[in-house]
Amino acid sequence: MTGTVDAEREDALDVRTAPLGEIEPARSRHMWTRSAVAVAESGDLVVTGEWDGTVTAREADSLEARWTVDHPDHAVGIASLGGDGAGDDETVVVAGRGETGTIAAYDAATGDRRWRYDTAADVGEAVKDTVFYLPYVVACETGTDADGNERVYAAARRYERDGDRRQWHSTVYAFDSAGSVRWTYETDASPIALDPSADGERLAVGYNRCMGDHDTGLVVLGAETGDLEWTWDPGTEGDRRVGDVSFDGDSIAVSSHGDKRGYLLGPGGAERWSVDLAVETEIDGETLYAYPNHVYADDGRIAFVTGNTYAVESRETESRHPNEHRVAAFDAGGNPLWDDDVRGFVHGLAADGDRLVTPCAQNFRVRDPDTHAVRRFDLESGPVGVERLEGIATAAAVRDGTLAAIEEPVAYHDDGETRGEYALRVGSLE
Repeated sequence: MTGTVDAEREDALDVRTAPLGEIEPARSRHMWTRSAVAVAESGDLVVTGEWDGTVTAREADSLEARWTVDHPDHAVGIASLGGDGAGDDETVVVAGRGETGTIAAYDAATGDRRWRYDTAADVGEAVKDTVFYLPYVVACETGTDADGNERVYAAARRYERDGDRRQWHSTVYAFDSAGSVRWTYETDASPIALDPSADGERLAVGYNRCMGDHDTGLVVLGAETGDLEWTWDPGTEGDRRVGDVSFDGDSIAVSSHGDKRGYLLGPGGAERWSVDLAVETEIDGETLYAYPNHVYADDGRIAFVTGNTYAVESRETESRHPNEHRVAAFDAGGNPLWDDDVRGFVHGLAADGDRLVTPCAQNFRVRDPDTHAVRRFDLESGPVGVERLEGIATAAAVRDGTLAAIEEPVAYHDDGETRGEYALRVGSLE
């Protein structure tokens, strides 16, 4: 973050920087997830995960390193568990992508490893030495069940292809705070998102690709037992189903990859409403669409974020979908609240109550460096501020007034210039 904002928006944040070393620059098209960042529940610690497996915990105020460890895999997801609010007994949970697909928990104060679980034992080992075939812990969330027990929920998947046969292997896990597996839920589909309900009774699992026996985009499990409670699907043809899920009370907001709409579901999967987000649209003789990749719901307000433009008949397109790279918010009745451009590809949302943060990376069809930014929104009223980056923003976290983001360097294929650096950027919102 450079500290500049759009003229009509709030004053610049006070931003602190910690270099993260070297990483291969991203290219014109957005790359896979290579970095992760989290603000610990205590609020005084920022934790980063890097593609080489380095995990570092830093003091939020000074960015001085408290500890550094080597995770067994690429460190691509981080969550925080437990503690007394002052950092005592808090645990940092790291999700990996690599040969073992490791989930490991580290003492937040010392970095000592408390437990480790290798998901490759369940989803299998990679059959090809490429990143897309590696076991991947694609989602990791923490919370408490209905009895107040601390839980770590995770989803791991592995892909393989043999000729025309494509197959996914996946497992959803519930761990207790000591790392013991409480239950698992296995399918032959590709999970993409998890969200536990605030009351600790249910866990929503979104499946992005369904090309086997498992043929539904949303599964709701009992958080205590892992038993299947109900399912929902957009009912569309093909294997694309759900992009993201978010609980809000007894409702679940769903971004649909199947029909490119947003849904709010009630108990049992009853559809309360749906909205067109980036549905197929005819422009200059092309049928274009964009995937709704993310959703966040809180206190009767729901925000959806769309991604890149694609054409039905070809990989390339001369035009852009009018709703690509856009955030749109609605109230509990499905009425529009506001919408705004995010301008580039968003790897994942960060949210805390009514604060919503989008780390924006490439808009590969336009290749405009002005799209590189961390954009902030109020869930009720819309845009708040923009912190611009020379490189691309690929991960962000927000908690208790602390905003953290990862910048990665980028080199567009048609200008030869490398922009930005590999660095942690931290700002104070209060």
